[in-house]
Amino acid sequence: MSRAELPLFDRIFRPRTYTLGNGKTVEERRSRLPLILLLILVAIIVSGEITGFRLSVLIRRISYFFVMLSDMFPPDWAYMPSVWQPLWDTIKMSLLGSLIGALLCIPFAVLSSSNLIRSKVVTAVFKFFFSVVRTLPTLVVALIATYVFGLGTLAGTVAIAVFTFAYCGKILYEQIETVDMGSHEALEALGMGRLSSIRYAVWPQVLPSFLSTVLFCFEGNVRYASILGYVGAGGLGLILNEKIGWREYPRVGMILIALFVAVIAIESLSSWLRSKLT
Repeated sequence: MSRAELPLFDRIFRPRTYTLGNGKTVEERRSRLPLILLLILVAIIVSGEITGFRLSVLIRRISYFFVMLSDMFPPDWAYMPSVWQPLWDTIKMSLLGSLIGALLCIPFAVLSSSNLIRSKVVTAVFKFFFSVVRTLPTLVVALIATYVFGLGTLAGTVAIAVFTFAYCGKILYEQIETVDMGSHEALEALGMGRLSSIRYAVWPQVLPSFLSTVLFCFEGNVRYASILGYVGAGGLGLILNEKIGWREYPRVGMILIALFVAVIAIESLSSWLRSKLT
C-alpha cells in the first residue's frame, strides 16, 4: 500500500521511511504534533477553569450586547457640540505623544543596534530597557501619570509617548540592524565621524520605514487615547465613561460615531502619506 492510500491519521503521524540508493532505509523521526496538540488542549481547558470561562454563558448572554447596541441608535445628534472638544483633545494627545515618543526613541534605538555599537553590554542594556518599557500597559502608565501630573490630557500624552517610544524604538533598532553597512563603513574609512556616517549612510535607509511605523502608531494612538479617559487621562474616554455609567446610550452612540469618523479620516490621511513615503 502506498502512503497516499493510508488513512489520514497514518499519513500525518506515521514516520516516513526513505530508501537510499545503496539499499539502506532511513526512518523519519516521529512527529511531535500529537503531543503539542494535547498540551494546547490541556492549556485551554486549564485556562478556562481558572478564568471561569463558560461557552454556554457566552452563547446565552451574547444577545444582551445587541440590546445595548440597539439602544445607541439613533444617536443623540444634539450632543455632538459637547463631543468636539474632547475629540480634539484626544487627537492632540495622540499627535503630541506620538511625536515625542518617536523623537525620543531614535538615540536609544541607535544605542541598541549591534551593527553600530561595538559594545555588547551597551546594546544589551538598551534592548533590555526597551523590553521593560514595552511590558508596561498603557493604562497603567496613564494611571501613574495622573498621580504625578494630575488629571487631564498631560497624563494621557505622557502615556502615549511612553507607548510610542517603546513600540517605534524596538522596530527602529531592528530595521537598523538589517541595513546595508557598506556605505557606512566606506564613509568611516574616508575619515567621516561616527555620527555623520550614521546620518548620511544609515538614516536614509531606515527613514521611510520609520516614518511609516510612526504614522501607523499614531493611528492606533487615537483609539488608545479614547480609552485613557477611564483613568482620568483626558480625551473622549472621560465623557464616554460618564455616559456609559449613566446608561445614556444614545449619547454613547454619538461619541462612538464621532470617534469612528475621526479614526477613518486619520487612517486615510496616514495611508496617503505612507504611499508617498514608499
